[in-house]
Amino acid sequence: MADDRIPVPRQRTTTTAPGRLAAVLFDMDGTLLDSEPLWDASLRALAAHHGGMLSGPARQGMVGRDTRDAMAIFYRDLGLSDPDPAADRRFIAARMAELFATGLTWRPGAAELVTAVRRAGVPTALVTSTARRLVEVALEHLLGRDSFDVVVCGNEVSAPKPHPESYRTAASRLGVEITRCVAVEDSPAGVASARSAGAVVVGVPGEVALAPLDGVHLVPSLVAVDLPYLNSLVGGPPIVPADRPDRIGRAAP
Repeated sequence: MADDRIPVPRQRTTTTAPGRLAAVLFDMDGTLLDSEPLWDASLRALAAHHGGMLSGPARQGMVGRDTRDAMAIFYRDLGLSDPDPAADRRFIAARMAELFATGLTWRPGAAELVTAVRRAGVPTALVTSTARRLVEVALEHLLGRDSFDVVVCGNEVSAPKPHPESYRTAASRLGVEITRCVAVEDSPAGVASARSAGAVVVGVPGEVALAPLDGVHLVPSLVAVDLPYLNSLVGGPPIVPADRPDRIGRAAP
């Protein structure tokens, strides 16, 4: 939840065959990681700290949002007219750093899917509303730093999800056409971001239901998703795995 920014990596160029899947762009919280319960515990602790209780609808509305938008919903829900956002960000960041270091787990099928994509040599990006400081904890303790070619965090774009900038930035840094990318998302804000950016979207509902939309392919879980399926969404030919490690990240589900 920190507001610090880091230098933008130099744009890279990736060559892919015509019609082939250009890249897979993964959301993090609720999509790859079962981290929404950790956010829920931290936000409810902050609400109690303010002498209130976070409502269910407000909590659902915060899913997939960046810090600024999520905290605006939080303050409205609790009726706080004169909050201290900096202090509240420190409160959340301290608790989430502890929980990310000890309580993160993969969502069902997530580790296997990332492994398959990496083994096939398909470029990958992590596109998240979470700030870099906490993303680094997740990369260190579970996801693995070699799991993604590009990482775009919520505090590194001027207009976070549901704006399309995050996904457009990921495709640009990978040097691929966004229309040949598949984005994997769990929240309405994330789906809106990826869809408006021009990516094909796989929606895997988590804490919040996803409505059927053109260009969005809903699946019950990532267990139901494999590389041939992702490639079929952009009309590409079969993908032959390249020489990649059999396992990425720190742990299997």
